[in-house]
Amino acid sequence: MQAEDYQPERVVFRPAAPYAGSTLAPARPIIHPSNAITSLFPAKNGPAGPTPTGAEAGMIQTASSYPMKDHPDILMGPKPASDDFDIFKHWGNLSPWYSVPSFGLDSSPLVPDGCRVTMLNILHRHGARYPTSSGEGVGPAGFATRLHNALTSGKTWSAGGDLDFLNDWVWMLGADVLTPFGREQMYKLGVDLRIKYGFLLNNFTVSQTLPVFRTESQDRMRSSSENFALGFFGERAKDQYLASITVEASGFNNTLSPYYTCHNSFDWNKSYRQTPYMKIWLPTYLKDTLPRIQSMLEGFELSYDDIFTMQTICAYETVALGYSAFCGLFTQEEWEGFEYAWDIYFWYDSGWGSPVARGLGLGYVKELVARLTNTPIAVHDSTTNSTLDDNPITFPLGSSLYVDATHETVVLNILTALNLSSFAAAGPPPADHIPEKRSFIASQVVPFGTNVQFQVLSCAATPDPQIRIILNDGVVPLEGLGDCPYQQDGMCAVHTFVAAEQKILHEHDWSWSCTGNWTIPPGMDWQTTTGDCPPRHA
Repeated sequence: MQAEDYQPERVVFRPAAPYAGSTLAPARPIIHPSNAITSLFPAKNGPAGPTPTGAEAGMIQTASSYPMKDHPDILMGPKPASDDFDIFKHWGNLSPWYSVPSFGLDSSPLVPDGCRVTMLNILHRHGARYPTSSGEGVGPAGFATRLHNALTSGKTWSAGGDLDFLNDWVWMLGADVLTPFGREQMYKLGVDLRIKYGFLLNNFTVSQTLPVFRTESQDRMRSSSENFALGFFGERAKDQYLASITVEASGFNNTLSPYYTCHNSFDWNKSYRQTPYMKIWLPTYLKDTLPRIQSMLEGFELSYDDIFTMQTICAYETVALGYSAFCGLFTQEEWEGFEYAWDIYFWYDSGWGSPVARGLGLGYVKELVARLTNTPIAVHDSTTNSTLDDNPITFPLGSSLYVDATHETVVLNILTALNLSSFAAAGPPPADHIPEKRSFIASQVVPFGTNVQFQVLSCAATPDPQIRIILNDGVVPLEGLGDCPYQQDGMCAVHTFVAAEQKILHEHDWSWSCTGNWTIPPGMDWQTTTGDCPPRHA
């Protein structure tokens, strides 16, 4: 047999029948490898050869154009319904990161002429993950379990047409941790920012200190930070930065997971899931979808929540396995409805429509102001951690580079607390239709791998340092934030920006927001656009 004639055996992973909806047993970690004889695999074995390093890159200041990124290059989606429709951009917070052309300003992330970056503060979300753990019968894993239990309990169902794949569909995903694609996202983000901002490391060489990158203890968060550092520094990353890993758990103040300190956030999130916003929108955009999909499935009754879950499975399987058969079930209009469902959800859950969003994001704003003013935090009256933030080693000031990893909900909390009102300009999203103009689109603001760059600039044309906020490559307008004026490149004087944030910090009643006994109007009468709770009674 010739080598080119050899065809490897195709391996199909399937549990014992009836397997439809079964959960494939996860791979077990190798605990005691029998061949791990370290003496036979030395870490250093022979000369490394020449190792001169080059000067640090600074593409953000030197390039003539900016490399916008439009599409994940490793994931496979269904054939698009039209050339201008990209399914990956319609999954809300489950979308893979992509460059947003504009948030209203015709400006590039490249440093404006006559300016140079003197400090960068990066806030980023973790990479793509498996679904978070949920209650029994809920979410993608719960849907799979219900399908499987129906068969094992003696009932029969069968799928046909475009849904025929469901007859032997297996739920293969884990929970909570990063997917391989998610790890790649974080690695690439590190490489990307090293090429753009590597020159900022020269300041650490001068001061003979290491940069401090912060994350928190959840596995996907720590893994995201580590993969980011691996991309930013290379394989010997652990020797080139300090990892501050805060604790995400009850009893620990933590600006990167502030909800454990803001007790009202748990009550709000629990009650919000019972509000009518999503209950109105799902039957609205899926009114024709449910009977169409149901016609392909006999013996198992579907609900609107099940159809929404099928769309969710498409997103999760794609970022985990590279492809999902569920994606091809839905039309462009149905994906636009799915995207808008996440706009509604995150607006009220974590953004400008939440009564606790500003309170949750306030602690990080305090830390940002401390970094911008090179001034220690004087009063810890929110979610800041005094043990860490009052220590110049664990919370350094005067550095040229800061990197923080957190959740998408916290990114939204922080953007809300900063009072970036352009995202709320169109007002609350209606629950019965998609408005023609939207100022908040979840896939643009909080996709997997979302990142916010706070650039501090020194510009020849102005004596005052300037700040810009760049979200997923889109420059965010600061006009209307305190006395920040309209500026074509989104710049505002640092002292003006800080004054606006200090006013917010001074006026916001964090204790009332997070621990007060306030109530909100029932149903859809709650319509805040600032992320604030009802005021304290006089």
